[in-house]
Amino acid sequence: MANVENLFHGLLSKEVYQTGQIKSFPAGSVILNIHAYIKSIPIVLSGSIKVIRTDENGQEILLYYIKPGESCIMSFLAGIHNQSSKIKAIVEEDAEILLIPVTKAGEWIKQFPEWTDFIFNLYQKRFEELLEVINAVAFQKMDTRLLQLLNQKSSLFQSKEIQVTHQQLADELGTTREAVSRVLKQMENAKLISLSRNRISLL
Repeated sequence: MANVENLFHGLLSKEVYQTGQIKSFPAGSVILNIHAYIKSIPIVLSGSIKVIRTDENGQEILLYYIKPGESCIMSFLAGIHNQSSKIKAIVEEDAEILLIPVTKAGEWIKQFPEWTDFIFNLYQKRFEELLEVINAVAFQKMDTRLLQLLNQKSSLFQSKEIQVTHQQLADELGTTREAVSRVLKQMENAKLISLSRNRISLL
């Protein structure tokens, strides 16, 4: 759980309190869709959000997760330039989100060095995560990518037991359910995981 006092200080903290709005969203909520115009920048206080890219055929791929104390740099960049969203953001686990008006988020870049540092640190982190996605798609085999995704989810939920369907994993990896099911079975035979209905346990 993150809070405003831990994230920001002084005048910036006061501004965030005055202009930000805290909302709760259940898992599965779509808080930003492709082609939507951005009115607010989300900062996650608890829970998590997954950010995905969707092509014209509806195929998806997971770009990164937004965890407590973090925001979505792609939303920020699109918002301050008044451009439509290129990504889709879905609540992965029940989340409490601080929504900052996009106009204020742009103004604070000039007013508060602390906010500028926050944004640039996010930019660097997301850039590195996107490079990892590109490397994985271009150079890694499906079993490696799938195991990395399961470890990500395990860390996110702080549990070795992950409640997820084969289709959800396929969507996040940008592949087919059949391919994921085949690789999961191979991983189970290798004693890396244990499979049950809509649940995967890391061994």
